[in-house]
Order: sequence, then structure tokens, then C-alpha cells
Amino acid sequence: MEIKHHLNTLNKHILLPEIQQFIKANLSSDLHGLLLKKSPFAEVTMQEIVQQIKGLRVAEKKFPSLIKENILFPPSLNLEQTSSEITAQYKAQWLKGKSMIDLTSGFGIDAYFISQNFEEVTLVEQNIELMELVAHNWKILKKKATFVNENLTNFLAKKQHTFDLIYLDPARRNLQKRKVFLLEDLSPNLIEIQQLLLNIGKKIVVKLSPLIDLYYLINTLPYLSEVHIVAWKNEVKEIIVVLEKSKKEELASPNPKIISVNLESGEPILNALWSEIQNAEGEYSSVKKYLYLPNTALLKAQALSFLGKKLGLKKLHPNTQLLTSDEKINDFPGRILRVNTIKSQELKKNDKYNIISKNHPLTPEQIKKKYKLQDGGEKYLIFTQCIEGKLILVSE
Repeated sequence: MEIKHHLNTLNKHILLPEIQQFIKANLSSDLHGLLLKKSPFAEVTMQEIVQQIKGLRVAEKKFPSLIKENILFPPSLNLEQTSSEITAQYKAQWLKGKSMIDLTSGFGIDAYFISQNFEEVTLVEQNIELMELVAHNWKILKKKATFVNENLTNFLAKKQHTFDLIYLDPARRNLQKRKVFLLEDLSPNLIEIQQLLLNIGKKIVVKLSPLIDLYYLINTLPYLSEVHIVAWKNEVKEIIVVLEKSKKEELASPNPKIISVNLESGEPILNALWSEIQNAEGEYSSVKKYLYLPNTALLKAQALSFLGKKLGLKKLHPNTQLLTSDEKINDFPGRILRVNTIKSQELKKNDKYNIISKNHPLTPEQIKKKYKLQDGGEKYLIFTQCIEGKLILVSE
């Protein structure tokens, strides 16, 4: 393991057995209360102890495989944007090659998993304390890498070596510490450096906010070859873009592959060209026996008409993101319900339903209040709209 521009800033007293035991004993303690107390150890402050407790709490939820003896965690702000183990493993499934570089290493979760498919790994991080902490962890995890503590702009200006993969997760907080997501507001600014990156990398992979718009990406990134929409537990967690110089077509705008996935759901993955999605026209129908509720990744991909056409499913209404059919089609990325129509007069006080509102003026909370219903039970109650007007559906 090589560390360039090395400074010894890591307080390794935090690894003393008695301090580690204190941290583990206080995993469920009130952290505000702990911070008001003096540290029982002369070698470390209570702030350093609480930092490790916070890190362990995050790790339990986001990357449990990194909870090992002597692993250290950075301040909470450095963990805020860190990928989960689940999404990092997804990237590792399709990113392979000989050499990779992570230009915005941070806590290094993505690099840790992706690097398993590469022989030469370089991590660039301008925060020396964070870099040393990650280098320490990689040593514990028996992982090899070259760690470079340098400003990204300076590093890129003098870099001659080329890489099979360049990975970035740009900071999504501005100088005022406010959250941002447009490419021009990120640090680094992808729009400004994309040409420079493509000069030294065969494939550029960038993790972006789930809020970012697909039209905006396609109009802004001329070398865009793929967009991965990654959801977990039906919540979109990341948008991952792939830039490749060799894939640029002689078109006014790129025609990337759109991949949408809902991790660990067992649901099918959507894989289609942007032009196929855009050119698909939905066919409409009144509600039939089966109702299809798309997962969030499919909705973000704006591919409901495309998938409906492909699977022989009909849309209920231009503004209703639901599909229907008489025959059940299992190969659908989302929930499938067998439904019947119901009149509002048939709803009984205190009946329990999982309430859904799609293209309907009332929210689930308003529906519950108006009809005096309760949350829960096994049945779904769907207030929606088809081409014939508003309707209420109940699952069997």
C-alpha cells in the first residue's frame, strides 16, 4: 500500500482495547448526553468516541460487512453521501478491468467493492485525515491501493497515465453547505472536466443524486452511454451515469441505454434505449382483472408506455402511472394486484386497507379521514382515474 504526501494525523489511540470496549458498550447510549461528559480516557476526546459510535450506527444499516475489529469511521458529514453496501455491490457486478481510479474516494465504500474486479487501484482524496483513515481500514481489510492526497484539479492537470475506469461521486453540498444536485453545482463540476476525464479514462462512471432529471442529463452529457437508476426497497437511491468516448454517435444528442433496477426485490430489470422509451406510445383501456403498480426505478425511467407495449399491458389514463390486463403477466418490475371496482358507499368505517392514490385529487391521508378508514390489513384500496373517469379499486 502506497500513500503519497503522507502525514500522520490519525489518532490511533482510539484503537486501544479499553476505548474500543467503551465504544461498543455505548452503542445505544444518548450521544448528546455523552458529549456533555468528559472523556474517561486521556488519549482521546469524547467527540472522537462519539464519532466512532455514530459511524458504527451508520455501518449497521448501510455497510455491515465493514464492521470488523479496528475499523475506524470518519465524521458524519463524510458518511452522509457514502453508498450503501447493496448499491456498491451492484456497481461491482458490471464494472471490471485492469486499472481503476476513484477521484473522490471519500470513505471508499464504492471503491472497496468495485476494486475487487481490478488489479491496479488508485484512490484520490484531498482530505488528509479521511485518506489516512481509509488507508488504515484497507490495511485491516487486506486490500491494496495507491492513496493520493491531492487536489483533484492539480492531479488531473499532470496525470498522463490512462485507466480502464474512472469513478467519481461528486460532493453534493455547496460552499454554503446546502444540498445541490445539478452537474454544474457539484464539486467537481462534471461539465467542466468531462473532456479531461475522457482523455485519460476508457469508461467514466459518476454517481449522482436520485433527484436529477434524465432529459437534463441527455442534453448535458454528449458522451453519455448508460444511465442506471438504482432503487432499494422501492426507493431510488442513486442515478449512475456512464460516459464513453468510443460510444459517441454522430447525433445531435446521445441515445443511452437506460437500466432501472430495484435491488433485492427479485423484480425484472428494465434495459432499453432512450429512443425506444421516448417513441413508445401507450394504449389505453378501462380497468381489467389485474393492476400493475410500477416500482420507483421504472417510474424514474419514464418507461411505462414502453414496457406496457412490450408486455401487452394497457395504461388506464395518460396521467395515471398504472397498467392493466385480463391475463396476469408475471414479468413486471413492480407490484401486481387482482382487483375489483368498488363504490365509496361500500366502504365501512374502521375497515383496514393499504391506501394508494394515483392521479386522484385526494391523498391517502385525506381518503382515510373522509371514509374513516384505518391503515393496515392485507387488502389494497386504490383511488385512481381511468379514461372513463375516477374509480375506486380494491384488491382481492
